[in-house]
Amino acid sequence: MAAITASMVAELRGKTDAPMMECKRALTEADGDMVKAEELLRVKLGSKAGKAAARITAEGVVVSCSEGAVGAMLEVNCETDFVTKNDSFLALANAAVALIAKHNPVDAEALGSLEYVQDGFGPSLEDVRKGLIGKIGENMTFRRFKRFDSGAQLASYLHGTRIGVIVEFEGDPVAAKDVAMHVAAMKPVALTSNDVPAELVERERSVAAAKAAEDAAVATAAGKPVQSAEIVAKRIDGGVQKYLKEVSLFNQTFVKNDKQTVEQMLKLAATNVKSFTLYVVGEGIDKKVDDFAAEVAAQVAAAKQST
Repeated sequence: MAAITASMVAELRGKTDAPMMECKRALTEADGDMVKAEELLRVKLGSKAGKAAARITAEGVVVSCSEGAVGAMLEVNCETDFVTKNDSFLALANAAVALIAKHNPVDAEALGSLEYVQDGFGPSLEDVRKGLIGKIGENMTFRRFKRFDSGAQLASYLHGTRIGVIVEFEGDPVAAKDVAMHVAAMKPVALTSNDVPAELVERERSVAAAKAAEDAAVATAAGKPVQSAEIVAKRIDGGVQKYLKEVSLFNQTFVKNDKQTVEQMLKLAATNVKSFTLYVVGEGIDKKVDDFAAEVAAQVAAAKQST
């Protein structure tokens, strides 16, 4: 049996990016044969990908691409921020968004079936994804994507790798790019007040009504006059209208000029924004919060039980 040294493990890890213990096991099984050990790791990647599939992927990147009036944006998730800087992970993300723009897949399954080869994995994008899960040692998923092909011009903006915006517009590309940057900063939920989803409006109305009821209770307890139902209703409507202006793009104060709204800026630039799409990495995903102290305590307790 050949002796497995730390340098051999490091060399195999450098070639495959596989976890250190996996590299050591493969070298042991291959009796120190580097080529055979690498082959063994490739074989084992599939089962490893299956085990990783249940793990939460709340980190990741947003990528986009566009050519003329056709473009796409994609969020690819992983488990830790460290992997978002991995060259293979980034190559996968950028290749996937280019495939979306070119082939217009209907969903993640259709996207995964498209032909793609990377890092010795293939022949499909899904095969590469599974292969990289084993190679890198983390789960990764194509969470959501959107393709743009309405005939409108496209302006995109990426804030680092965590926030992405694509704007469909007609008019001045500079003004549209400014809008994309504004959306990334201010995160509106709709173009106009009328476009804000009804469930968000009702939620805000409930908050305003609860606040009015709380104020009435405080006034009653203090022996002060309580506002009439008509005044309360106006207060609630006023609160809702204020919210609608704050979350609708055209009504928001433009980030580059606090003396005008986005709508006013666009009018001066003779530009019409038809839609925007905003992706924020991990938005809506419940992240696992590790309690390091509790984890250590549990390991100590388990060690005591085993002795």
